[in-house]
Amino acid sequence: MAITSANQLELLQTAEAVAREKMIDPELVVEAMEESLARAAKSRYGAEMDIRVSIDRKTGRATFTRVRTVVEDELLENYQAELTVAQAKEYMADPTVGDELRDEVPPVEMGRIAAQSAKQVILQKVREAERDRQFEEFQDRAGTIINGLVKREEYGNIIVDIGRGEGILRRNEKIGRESYRPGDRIRCFIKDVRREARGPQIFLSRTAPEFMSELFKMEVPEIYDGIIDIKAVARDPGSRAKIAVISYDNSIDPVGACVGMRGSRVQAVVNELQGEKIDIIPWNEDQPTFLVNALQPAEVAKVVLDEEAERIEVVVPDEQLSLAIGRRGQNVRLASQLTGLDIDIMTEEEESARRQAEFEERTNLFVSTLDLDEFFAQLLVSEGFTSLEEVAYVDAEELLVIDGVDNDTAAELQARARDHLDEQNRKALEKAREAGVEEALIEFEGLTPQMIEALAADGVKTLEDFATCADWELAGGWTTVDGERVKDDGLLEKFDVSLAEAQDLVMTARVALGWVDPEELIAQAAEADETTEAEDAQA
Repeated sequence: MAITSANQLELLQTAEAVAREKMIDPELVVEAMEESLARAAKSRYGAEMDIRVSIDRKTGRATFTRVRTVVEDELLENYQAELTVAQAKEYMADPTVGDELRDEVPPVEMGRIAAQSAKQVILQKVREAERDRQFEEFQDRAGTIINGLVKREEYGNIIVDIGRGEGILRRNEKIGRESYRPGDRIRCFIKDVRREARGPQIFLSRTAPEFMSELFKMEVPEIYDGIIDIKAVARDPGSRAKIAVISYDNSIDPVGACVGMRGSRVQAVVNELQGEKIDIIPWNEDQPTFLVNALQPAEVAKVVLDEEAERIEVVVPDEQLSLAIGRRGQNVRLASQLTGLDIDIMTEEEESARRQAEFEERTNLFVSTLDLDEFFAQLLVSEGFTSLEEVAYVDAEELLVIDGVDNDTAAELQARARDHLDEQNRKALEKAREAGVEEALIEFEGLTPQMIEALAADGVKTLEDFATCADWELAGGWTTVDGERVKDDGLLEKFDVSLAEAQDLVMTARVALGWVDPEELIAQAAEADETTEAEDAQA
């Protein structure tokens, strides 16, 4: 088939028909045709030639052009698509490197093989354009709910027809033992959209916490309007969930609005989630208060928060323990996910036993180190003294408030405590020197003899060794492994060294060794302060 003998408008009509069918830009189809015709022309005139095809957007006429580029003499490689300046002077008045010489060539005869090749090029380009359109469309819809029809099941994964594309609902994203048949309607959350070689992959979910948030947004107008905000969601898909909400309008109860008249709103969400029980909890900025709400329906007697470790201890009455933990630990697990804290639950009896053990331990410490009788040692503990350092260096006035303690007794107590600490320091330094610790580390300001002994036991014996330590190696911390927080013990953690203090010690050591320029640290600190101020101003 010769291009010249064909109805030239047929090219444009074909392009428009394909574009309408695939819902892509007709220009992309025309460009694909131009490329396919150019490829067919190269097979006729020679693969090394630079043949370009231009289709007139109004008449459909295809123009075949041979292009030769002017290059420097030493760079001439392809004689079919390049020519030198001297050669170009035969065709051009004043040629320069980079100019193009264009000559129109006769259209080619489209044989069966060439036509098939051209068809493949067009189909490939159309598929790529269709994939790009799908990716852009569904990328913008990521994080929303979509309705679709079940097409088929593959190895437990559900393929869902979502209109202009297909989504995949993996086995682990289905609720419980959900089963679907082809043609069933299904509502899913678009969790992720990825561009892959085989086309855009649209991953759906029915177990994501965001799915529940979006369902409530659809059922509760106050959430959609922004009057009520969903602050956190924790789910055990198909079984139970907790959702924390807050109202920015004092006249609207966030929990009541989400429940709806006779539970109509929350029931609609429950039905969609296969009967998943939902606890709606009022959000509170105060973490202990929020946790008490999150552990409902259990009653909480006392909460102790460790902000640095992001852990919290909850004390409940003995009869409330099973309710607080929940079936298979479900209630406390969901409360932990909701608050972002690790929760330790104990009964009042267990807490009392622990406090008694701590009391006896501190009492024995003062008895053995300060040569006191048990009654006097208990008085110290009752007044809040927990260590020898507190007794040794506290203001004497705080000792005088204890019954039976006068100025002489207070002075004697502090003298005994300091003597014992001095002896401990002396022994610690002896052990450190015996272990081979260098004097530079011993004299380093900020480290006590006991700290140096602990470092030496772990192989940190020079200032260089200390400077290479990370702050978390010294102060300890928490690492999340497989969704669970795991404790990392620090070398100096037992001395109550915080993460910020550990960082200051390490940076001071690096400055002392000349590894870090102190002026750069000052500049970085100033820049960090400016960034913080700017963020606060925006907030």
